[in-house]
Amino acid sequence: MDFSFSEADEKFRMMVRDFFENEYPREIVEKMARGHSPAKEDYQHSERALAAKGWLAVNWPKADGGTGWTANQKYIFDEELERAGALNVVPMGLLYVGPVIYTFGTEEQKKRWLPGILDSTVFWAQGYSEPGSGSDLASLQCAAARDGDEYVVNGTKIWTSLAQHADWIFCLLRTDNSGRKQEGITFLCIDMTSPGITVQPIITIDGKHSLNSVTFENVRVPVENRIGEEGKGWTYANYLLGHERTSYAHVAGKRKQLADIRATAEAADAGGARLIDDAAFRAKLASLEARLDALELTVLRVLATVAEGGAPGHEASILKVIATELAQDITELGMEAHGPYAMPAFPDSVAPGWAGNTPLPADAAPAVARYLGARAQSIYGGSNEIQKNILAKRVLGLP
Repeated sequence: MDFSFSEADEKFRMMVRDFFENEYPREIVEKMARGHSPAKEDYQHSERALAAKGWLAVNWPKADGGTGWTANQKYIFDEELERAGALNVVPMGLLYVGPVIYTFGTEEQKKRWLPGILDSTVFWAQGYSEPGSGSDLASLQCAAARDGDEYVVNGTKIWTSLAQHADWIFCLLRTDNSGRKQEGITFLCIDMTSPGITVQPIITIDGKHSLNSVTFENVRVPVENRIGEEGKGWTYANYLLGHERTSYAHVAGKRKQLADIRATAEAADAGGARLIDDAAFRAKLASLEARLDALELTVLRVLATVAEGGAPGHEASILKVIATELAQDITELGMEAHGPYAMPAFPDSVAPGWAGNTPLPADAAPAVARYLGARAQSIYGGSNEIQKNILAKRVLGLP
């Protein structure tokens, strides 16, 4: 099979590469390379640079403000973004709720919410997981009780990414307990400035603050903020999760990590020895490179389905499993490559005094942070054990 891109696609690649090399904010690339956590202003600066080029909502239909690119062009764009070390877009608005709004929302809701996502002035958070309702999302109990033209929301959402920056949060909420647990779930969009919302930070093992607990106490939400029908939120959630799980692959980012690991291994230590000369290390590196090639082919298969008008489907669970397991294994090899410099991460991945006046490798602290942060990848977004059950039952047809 010929997996090469056409001449037109390669010309498109050169145009995108030129943008990231010459027009994209250089200070953001440098900050990410040092392992710092991006601030809200960094996300906005990055996304507005993409928006000015018309390249922010690459997966959206052109009619809704997207690029109208082919599946190949979208894939090439993602490759070049990660190859350049640029900042990925915040997924909650652009990749998750945006497609739900333009697919299931009313015209009024589209006009109300889509422009703020497209110009990066409005940040969104995702309110799905709860204490006790993570992988078994259908068991959620955070409730929304109808009161006239409003819902009254009570309960807690947890592991809520970037909620500290969010202007809005989209939530799955329990509106009925009488039927199957997948029924009676409603999809609501909630203004984060509403009275009764409390955001508590969760600092993760890598020293970063990206996760939060969000508590709702008698928060009143207009019925007009509901997406679709009451009790049909599970349908919209499954549509969203298909898009979420196809966004996990980050093939080019993984290639960059492997290239960095190879460069580290090829460098001689003080005694002149090179880790790349160790046969066992080379075998591990080659295995990861082969697995990454297999992941890329799987991504292309899913993208081909989407390009032909299909949805990612349950097969997207394949990507979630293999991409996150590979991500963890790559970061483990990165730790091995840094050897004694793979020391405990400092807050925000940067040790005091590491800025150019120390013999320690500049990539050591970020590599440790990546390793620690990647431990959660096989859990969030639906644990890999649950994804394997989905594959067994819904794709392979096993009992």
